[in-house]
Amino acid sequence: MSFIEKNWILILAMIVSGALLVWPLVQRRLSPAKEIGTLNVTQLINHENAVLLDVREPADAGGGRLPNAVHIPLSQLGSRGGELAKLTARPIVVYDALGRRAGAAGGALAKLGFGSIYTMQGGLKAWKDAGLPLEQTAT
Repeated sequence: MSFIEKNWILILAMIVSGALLVWPLVQRRLSPAKEIGTLNVTQLINHENAVLLDVREPADAGGGRLPNAVHIPLSQLGSRGGELAKLTARPIVVYDALGRRAGAAGGALAKLGFGSIYTMQGGLKAWKDAGLPLEQTAT
């Protein structure tokens, strides 16, 4: 018992750091979005006519986008989500620059009525690295 009393800060730090390590796994399980790679994205595009949603902010949106992608920045998804309302029957693939923030769009898209929500692992960088086609955007 004296060990716990003398090292309670260390024990607390251990518990908090463990929780922080486990949180991304829990969050992924609870998210309505499933993470998929570029191969699965192309399959969804070709076989299920998936909607592609680019959630990069305007400052990061240079360098092209996936063909026929809709660009709605993540910060504007709540206010502009209605633009996607007529597409809810189709699967949607969300991507950003590196695949780190796209998952945050899952909850908003689920509220809009999307049932099949996917995020692209690695984002636009993974798409480019795979040598897949891009649509150039106006600058």
